[in-house]
Amino acid sequence: MDRKDATELILEAKRQEGLTFESIAEKVGRHKAWMTAALLGQHPMSAEDAEQVVDILGLDQEVTAVLQEIPMRGSLDTDVPVDPTIYRLHEVIQVYGTTIKALIHEEFGDGIMSAINFGLNVERVEDPEGDRVRITYEGKFLPFDWQF
Repeated sequence: MDRKDATELILEAKRQEGLTFESIAEKVGRHKAWMTAALLGQHPMSAEDAEQVVDILGLDQEVTAVLQEIPMRGSLDTDVPVDPTIYRLHEVIQVYGTTIKALIHEEFGDGIMSAINFGLNVERVEDPEGDRVRITYEGKFLPFDWQF
């Protein structure tokens, strides 16, 4: 079984059980964004977490081993995504990427925000003109260390 097969089984079991990513995360004791990424194949799980997920979803033990494998990260097959939600996030970076970079450099100096030491949250913000989506990225600042 490969990661793609395991992900399909996970998503089908999640649907059949009527579970959300958040409810699975709560049962395992993990953050919903981390759990979602792990279930979609972007993070390896500990043996304990993988066992819990397999039990919650009623899956075969073979899935447990796949959930523990270090993944090939990055899940998009094209340079410009075609899914509307993912495309809009891509568009945000196209429009505001240089602004974000400039503000990071102004606040912290020459460096980058880590996506390895990273946090993510997605939440609903009620608004009388229509609910809004709040996405929070939180990455450790890593200064460039130029050694010539």
